[in-house]
Amino acid sequence: MKRRDLLAGSAAAAVSGAALRGRAAGGPKKALLWSMLPGTLSPDQRFRLARDVGFEGIEMPPLTDPAECDTMRAAAEKAGMRIQSVIYGGWDPSLSHPDPAQRERSLKNCEAALQGARRMGADCILLVPAVVDARTRYQQAWERAETGIRRLIPVAERLKVMICIEEVWNNFLLSPLEFARFVDGFRSPWVTAYFDVGNVVTFGWPEDWIRTLGKRIRKVHLKDYRGGPGLFGGNRGSFVNLREGSVNWPEVRRALAEIGFEDYMTVELGGGDEAYLRDVSRRVDLILAGQ
Repeated sequence: MKRRDLLAGSAAAAVSGAALRGRAAGGPKKALLWSMLPGTLSPDQRFRLARDVGFEGIEMPPLTDPAECDTMRAAAEKAGMRIQSVIYGGWDPSLSHPDPAQRERSLKNCEAALQGARRMGADCILLVPAVVDARTRYQQAWERAETGIRRLIPVAERLKVMICIEEVWNNFLLSPLEFARFVDGFRSPWVTAYFDVGNVVTFGWPEDWIRTLGKRIRKVHLKDYRGGPGLFGGNRGSFVNLREGSVNWPEVRRALAEIGFEDYMTVELGGGDEAYLRDVSRRVDLILAGQ
């Protein structure tokens, strides 16, 4: 073995050891999107692969067929994995849609996602609460989203599945103060925050958002973005692999530790083969180790 290979292997082992010590102490857990796993594999094989490359949880798309939900849950449990969340979304249609009939359809879709999450053993769904655009003013989006989510809270409480609000590029909840205010307005443990690290890089600093949102954060999405803050500075960038963008990962890790975050951090990237997934898992270990 060449000296540089030996050093690289030792460094990788040290990082993995640090990540494991963090988990033993109750640190964040590692998850990835179901769509990142090769679609050519069976459900059993996909869950086993996720486990073997170092992940503990899966974030599923919204499934509504009871038999399919049961199949996925059984396959996850067989592999020793957890379906921990459902990436429902809620864009089409949104709870803020100008057409009342479309808003009702959005509510029904969200209810179905909550029911599917419960059947698969997930404790939350990710919800994009509203979209501000040329047809929907900011205040209208806020009021319509509030109305819709208040109608969903009894369903979430009955099913014991949280509604986790995520900040995305939807022209809504553009600051951590606003995000916190929106979540707090429901005064419900069934409405919390799903914080996406990469989504705020163009107009803020993730560590600031984390410290402001604090205990409201129930889940975290991991992705990186190359480009700096500046809504009016023309800083157009692109999403890149973890630790290859502008995110200050050591500071993000410190901020998560400060708020006592110990739930799932889910990687939201494109899919790939086993070698690619192992590399992604290693990058998450580096983040967990504060590197």
